[in-house]
Amino acid sequence: MSTSRSSRLALLAAAACLALAPARLRADTFTFSGDTTTMSLAEGGQRALLTGHSRVESQDLRITADSIELFGKDFTYAQARGNVRVVDARRGLDLTSQELFYDRERKIARVRGNATLADLKNEMVVKGGFIEDRDKEQIDIIQIGVRIFHKDIVCRSEFARYQRDKKILELSGMPWVSKGGDVYQAARITINLDTEEISLEGSVQGTLEDKGTKTDSGSTAGKDTGGTPGSGSAPPTGEGAQPSSPGGSPSTPSQPPGSPPAAPSVPPGAPPAAPTASPPGAGSGS
Repeated sequence: MSTSRSSRLALLAAAACLALAPARLRADTFTFSGDTTTMSLAEGGQRALLTGHSRVESQDLRITADSIELFGKDFTYAQARGNVRVVDARRGLDLTSQELFYDRERKIARVRGNATLADLKNEMVVKGGFIEDRDKEQIDIIQIGVRIFHKDIVCRSEFARYQRDKKILELSGMPWVSKGGDVYQAARITINLDTEEISLEGSVQGTLEDKGTKTDSGSTAGKDTGGTPGSGSAPPTGEGAQPSSPGGSPSTPSQPPGSPPAAPSVPPGAPPAAPTASPPGAGSGS
């Protein structure tokens, strides 16, 4: 056994005895701690179980949870459960969930259970039942009840893929997008979050508001050319971003003369069903 190996094992043994004392491993040093720490140093089966105020921390990344299990060679993998929070200072990310798996070598994080990812640098909040963050590839995969908020853009779908380096968001699975009061639906929606350009593909349908005139676009295909949302329309508010139901008239006190009618109501918590038929006279989507 080499001197460096003996020193490392001695340090790990000390951490096991002193539950609150941090341990340092490998060249890419990180520390871990917990109210209670149980460790196994068997060759090829290294494990550490941290419970109570558990924490794993490196230079840029911090993981906290009710419990964290470290395993694999040199504790490459981390499995966190209960009140999980991940803060990535380098990328400006703040992630919360109920369960996390993290691979330190491949820089891949998978979270489940009411996951919320706040991208502070890009002013975006992502929510879903499952989120996979691939740091090296600069890609995020979001699934199950996806909700995404970026400035005045609100998105819903069952699947989303975000290319972080290009700032391109791809939505599928009954995608629904609201921007400044305008509503878009299609088989697939792509958004450039840098330019806020929206592209629609297949069974396209939209509701546009412009100076009190509501226009329903027919089924078309390709990039949206709906133009700028009406100046009188207000962006959806709240997590569900549910537009107000139509009603009232120009003479109603709650709706001043000249104001645009509200967008159609959308059931809270889920995107509206995909259109089953195209309006008469409209072209079919690609």
